[in-house]
Amino acid sequence: MTTPGQWLRVKEIVGAALECEQSQRLAFLDTACHEDSQLRAEVESLIAAYERSSLLSGGLSQSNWNITPSPDAETPATIGPYRLERELGAGGMGQVWLAEQLEPVRRLVAIKLIRSGFRDREIAQRFLAERQSLALMNHPSIAKVFDAGTTPSGQHYLVMEYVDGQPITEYCDHHKLSIDQRLRLFQQVCDGVQHAHQKAIIHRDLKPSNILVTEVDGKPTPRIIDFGIAKALTSGIDDPTLFTRVGSVIGTMGYMSPEQAEGTSQDGGHDVDTRSDVYSLGVVLYELLTGVLPFDQRKLTYFEVLRVLREQDAPRPSTRLRDLANSNAAAQDRGTETAPLIRQLRGDADSIVLKAIEKERNRRYASPAELAADIERYLRNEPVTAHAASFGYLARKYVRRHRAGVLIAATGILLLAGFAIAQTIQLRNTRRQRDRADRISQFMSGIFKVSNPNQSQGKTITARDLLDNGSKQIAAELKDDPELEARMMYQMADTYYNLGIYPQAQSLAEQALSIQRRVLGSHNPDTLETMTFLGGLLSDEGNYREAEKLQREQLEVDRKVLGPENRATLKASFWLGITLNGEERYAEAEKVLRQTLVTQQRVLGPEDPQTIMTMDGLANAVEREGRFSEAEKQYRSLIEISRRVVGPENTNTLSAMGNLAATLLQQERFPEAEQQCRDVLAIERRILGPEHPDLVVTLDNLGTALDYEGKLVEADKTLREALAIEQHLLGPENPSTLTIEESVAVIQSEMGHYPEAKNTFQSILKSLEKTSEPGTLATAWDGFACAAAVAGHKDEAIEYLNKAIDHNLPSAQLIAEPHFDSLHGDPRYEAALARSKAANTATQ
Repeated sequence: MTTPGQWLRVKEIVGAALECEQSQRLAFLDTACHEDSQLRAEVESLIAAYERSSLLSGGLSQSNWNITPSPDAETPATIGPYRLERELGAGGMGQVWLAEQLEPVRRLVAIKLIRSGFRDREIAQRFLAERQSLALMNHPSIAKVFDAGTTPSGQHYLVMEYVDGQPITEYCDHHKLSIDQRLRLFQQVCDGVQHAHQKAIIHRDLKPSNILVTEVDGKPTPRIIDFGIAKALTSGIDDPTLFTRVGSVIGTMGYMSPEQAEGTSQDGGHDVDTRSDVYSLGVVLYELLTGVLPFDQRKLTYFEVLRVLREQDAPRPSTRLRDLANSNAAAQDRGTETAPLIRQLRGDADSIVLKAIEKERNRRYASPAELAADIERYLRNEPVTAHAASFGYLARKYVRRHRAGVLIAATGILLLAGFAIAQTIQLRNTRRQRDRADRISQFMSGIFKVSNPNQSQGKTITARDLLDNGSKQIAAELKDDPELEARMMYQMADTYYNLGIYPQAQSLAEQALSIQRRVLGSHNPDTLETMTFLGGLLSDEGNYREAEKLQREQLEVDRKVLGPENRATLKASFWLGITLNGEERYAEAEKVLRQTLVTQQRVLGPEDPQTIMTMDGLANAVEREGRFSEAEKQYRSLIEISRRVVGPENTNTLSAMGNLAATLLQQERFPEAEQQCRDVLAIERRILGPEHPDLVVTLDNLGTALDYEGKLVEADKTLREALAIEQHLLGPENPSTLTIEESVAVIQSEMGHYPEAKNTFQSILKSLEKTSEPGTLATAWDGFACAAAVAGHKDEAIEYLNKAIDHNLPSAQLIAEPHFDSLHGDPRYEAALARSKAANTATQ
């Protein structure tokens, strides 16, 4: 009879085995069960039961996978527009297939199919988490996601970029890459993982088989794949499975961090943070340098491996290489011999690797970016932060970099004194960098860690709680290092912005900018980057005057300091165009955006994400000028490019799709606009969550389409949902909130509740008159006129319409308004229309 303790051990081994690929499972079971035949038999029995209920029922059959076979039995089956070619691999979550996409473009893709079975709910949640993770990320070192869906039978699939490459260790060995070449390639991997962390995603299963290398234009390029067990820190998804669960090991033995292994501890275990990925990167780096893992696990049981991982310090890479029986083969794979390779690794390379795989995460690099930065210092023969920075060490590094200079300097005591002073300064800077890294590590550890259950008193700790707690700690814990304080405020602001929480993002960005101007100066690149971010945020919030003032100030400095064709300068120019568009200065906005786009296409390329954003903004300006068919053509072209380059669920793609819906509305193609809005809304609800500003825009457009189609009850429900979100995010008196409320009031009038609508508009106008934005007031009076017109109050409608014209209501907006149909033929309406056209012509 199996005891509870034995059953726990069996369950852990089965769970870990199902995470392995099929080709690796037997080797894992040999290690995990060792010589315990009874344990092995029970584990294999459970795995077999799982495969009978899961793998076989979840195979490639029409009934289970909704795969339609071709009439030709030899032709691969298809899922939607994807024709399956061959299986690439299988693991605990399911199978990965090579497939050919047949439309709208033909290309090879990888399709991940989820299994079903006794672990179905958990695996499905991990699968959905992977789709969410990939949708947030856009980086050349991370495999792109193109599509995702669920078959009618309820099984999920994910369509990703097919990476025809080798695991990074195999690629490096096959091409005999030197240590320096391997480190350069590894830096690109660090950049990709850093990007994921900035999107608040931890991979948690970094290993060579999840880092594939392919060649682009003859150069090796890594692609990080398989975010199937990634953890979202701040994605806004409240599903508890996205947090590390106590009592389960998630990851791959040999590459997982000690804190991941602690998931099996009886005292509750520990949560993981970004430094778990740093540890895994360190193990991959160890293997790249030596050809082996830090510990030989071949003769250890599963639980002995866990014990070694938690308790035993890894040997230095140079020592491990020296003790290898096949060290000559490892050296040859690195284009050298054993002795020179050991000498090259001894010292700084050893120190960098050992710091990355420290048992105590507070002693590791705080981020992949810091690891990459230390590697860059090593490659440049500069002091690394991982090394104890003694004066002799610094002097040796200086001599290695400046052999001729030191030889000449030795002839003069004055130059020797200068050298000593320079080294003292460099030593101080190195210590400062090391101390700052430790500060970041400690600070991040305090934020991104699930609280002790005893301290939380049973309350669920959400990602938003962690973020709010972290933003409050910045000023208190980092005030003695203002540069670091500003940097962390900016990162927090960016995370709030990505979640659509604009007020908190603005507050932190303003604080960061104030500190940077005081400490770094207005011309520092970090200061300019924060100014760009804050200007764009103010524009998104509708604070156009304040945004324009900041953007023009910054753009002038950018052009002088960085140059007119610098990426940062072009981004600032883009945001100025967006702000001018928001201020209804459409011709000026079009000019700025068109000039920016021409430069971006030449300097950055036509498919750069920043170029795509500018194409979207330019099409929006054209639409606002009333050139709807031209705007529609641009949007459709942009959507095709964006889907191909950044994926169908990227925010750039969704923005273009939403703007196309608005253009269709302007052309009174209401059923098409409704369907387009519903397509966008379905994706936004899935990847952005229930309360995001982008969701409000789509709901507003959908409500408008439903209104014009006469579906008033559904329109009222849709617009009220948008209004509730906007009130919660921006407050009841924000101009954007009041604009949504205007639309709700018009619907009220159409449904026969004109007195209620009139009271609503009077309240809206009272709030708006506190501002000095004529365009906002014009829109409000226009809405008031619409409500009166549909209710049959022509005199009031004409009165309110003239007030809208007094506030510069565009004549194109007046002409295109279907609610004024009842006024056509009334001489007072015709006179108002003529006055609006004359006023608009005079201002152009």
